Amino acid sequence: MIFKTIDKKDFNKFLEILIENNSFFAPQKIAKDKNNKPIYDLRLVNDFKEIDFNYDILKYPPRRFFLPYREAISSFEIKNSSWQQNINYETKVPRILLGLHPCDINSLNKLDKVLMLGDYPSPYYTIRRKNTFIIGMDCDPKPFCFCRSVGTHTVQHGCDMFLIDIGDRYFIEIFSNVAFDFLKKVTTKDITKKDDDEYKRIRRLKAEKFTAKIDVTDLTKILDMEFQSDVWKEWGDKCLGCGSCARVCPTCYCYGIEEKIDLKFQQAEKLKILHACTLIDFAEVAGGFNFRPERHIRLKYRYYHKHRGFVEAYEESLCVGCGRCGEACLAGITVPEVISSIRE
Repeated sequence: MIFKTIDKKDFNKFLEILIENNSFFAPQKIAKDKNNKPIYDLRLVNDFKEIDFNYDILKYPPRRFFLPYREAISSFEIKNSSWQQNINYETKVPRILLGLHPCDINSLNKLDKVLMLGDYPSPYYTIRRKNTFIIGMDCDPKPFCFCRSVGTHTVQHGCDMFLIDIGDRYFIEIFSNVAFDFLKKVTTKDITKKDDDEYKRIRRLKAEKFTAKIDVTDLTKILDMEFQSDVWKEWGDKCLGCGSCARVCPTCYCYGIEEKIDLKFQQAEKLKILHACTLIDFAEVAGGFNFRPERHIRLKYRYYHKHRGFVEAYEESLCVGCGRCGEACLAGITVPEVISSIRE
């Protein structure tokens, strides 16, 4: 890893170069919520002046750039007795994502372990991941953020470069050769003691701002012991089974496959659609039998996948502590409250 600083005016020049030659996505205000607070999302930009550098959190995680909610993975067509199949890996022009916070970058690192580095890697996910240049940015924790509790408030890998705002300049952590080569086109400076001291001061201040937290000590053992706890039924009674939590979660990757065949059997399409484990039909199999017909069971298995099963397989939680699920939940269910009640 290499450390540099760059003046903000030079960084704007850097962005102009990237935007001119690439498909560039950055935070923009797209709407307001019920409390009149701005809602941000990554949108295609053509000028760095369109970027909102002061955004707080993306409403929808960057997962959708790598795992679309709905995509056609293959199709076939019969013409003149000839059968033709088409498989689309979407090998489009390289793209750049600016402004990903540490929790979102770490969410991609977790997805990598399953979808790119696992026993059955997804070519669709892999080619998108390798074809994307990521510029991360530090952030101020919100009242619902508990990423520090699960160790995702800092970045060790998973992006090409990471920015920390230290006043009139950015402290840059360079992770890839591509980023290093890009930065040669603008003026950067070596780190001074003043830069280092300011960086440490800002990191300490942000660490003190975390208010939400969960205790993950021996959590896998506690979950095993409390598998039959009545607490799950209490939370299940509150859960609406709407799937909003999975929709905004940056690490949910469960999906279903649908096949559409026309009535003449001349064309067909195979669709991959992201699913949610809290939806009533998630565990329904052929014949109509449902392995998880009750809401509290589905809710429980969601937590066991995030904080038990994934830990056993990869020695880390699948949750990144972004708090989006609690903010989106219509019943007001939050991860810290659920985990706390199980510990009690």
